Amino acid sequence: MKCLYCDCTESKVIDSRSAEDGTTIRRRRECTACGRRFTTYETIEVTPVLVVKNNGTRESFNAEKVRNGIIKSCEKRPVPMSVIDDMVADISKQVYNSMDSEISSKKIGEMVMERLKKADEVAYVRYASVYRSFKDISSFMAELEKMMKADKKD
Repeated sequence: MKCLYCDCTESKVIDSRSAEDGTTIRRRRECTACGRRFTTYETIEVTPVLVVKNNGTRESFNAEKVRNGIIKSCEKRPVPMSVIDDMVADISKQVYNSMDSEISSKKIGEMVMERLKKADEVAYVRYASVYRSFKDISSFMAELEKMMKADKKD
């Protein structure tokens, strides 16, 4: 690791500890040439996963976009932020664990809806209404009826 102050490439680690999120290691280092101390962070290198959108374009998977969509659907609902964070973490883990370099936005949407349905049905319907882009009230009602039938089976 190169020293910030004198550009020396030799340093020794004084202290190592896991950062708050558990995915990063914070290292306190001391330069062997000038003796000054500095901090470095070590994280896991993640291979990017591309999201294939409905129009065929591709963009990097962004968990923040998933979080924002879930937050919007849960607005004014009794869904704690910890539940939303767990959903986002679970979806992110599933995306990265799939070992695929690409995933469709449709698949991500299905993952979100699956979790929202368990957390809050109103939030689920809100998300589904945007995600499935209901053309009219009858397609919206068909989705609600499907939900109600599934509830009766459970």
